[in-house]
Amino acid sequence: MKRSGFFGLVLPFFMWGLISCAPKATITDKSMDMPVENRTDLEVATLAGGCFWCIEAIFQELNGVIKVESGFSGGHLPNPTYKQVCYENTGHAEAVQIYFDPKLISYDDLLKVFFTVHDPTTLNRQGNDVGTQYRSVVFYHNDQQKQAAESAKSDFATALWDDPIVTEIVPFETFYTAENYHQDYYNLNPNQPYCRVIINPKVEKFRKQFAAKLKKTNE
Repeated sequence: MKRSGFFGLVLPFFMWGLISCAPKATITDKSMDMPVENRTDLEVATLAGGCFWCIEAIFQELNGVIKVESGFSGGHLPNPTYKQVCYENTGHAEAVQIYFDPKLISYDDLLKVFFTVHDPTTLNRQGNDVGTQYRSVVFYHNDQQKQAAESAKSDFATALWDDPIVTEIVPFETFYTAENYHQDYYNLNPNQPYCRVIINPKVEKFRKQFAAKLKKTNE
């Protein structure tokens, strides 16, 4: 057999071998590469329950929670600074914006955690943190969230706490993200006195109460 004829027969099999041995393309969920704000598979909850450092640290550990941002909601001044909010001139509450996967954790579950980890019976106060910016609020994004919040307040929270629940349930309007140094504050500043004295005990108590709801690994 001539060499050209031999290679003509062998070449197709050789090329097929190269193709079949090539690494297979990995199919990925493109939604995972999107900013969470653009993901249609996620839902959003906006809650205020005292210092946002505390609330953020807790909700970050829940399985199904994709992202938590600390910021301000419920006020009248656009783009407020932390200092302005602390002076109680803007009407805002310190709040967290929670992006969560409803297939992994429900809005009802988030509300149960919310009403458990802060005191919803103290008006404009959480412990030694006093001021309207520390008020307890559920900012609902739709009618379903409103109904869920009202039910959680009247049934779950009332059964959990002896004193009357003062949590406000109001429609969500705008959320302003706080300055960068407030984001992920507890995890980045574990030795800060406020974190050690105030947040640590709350987080440890939460982990015991909601062990089954925690992420399996630190994500």
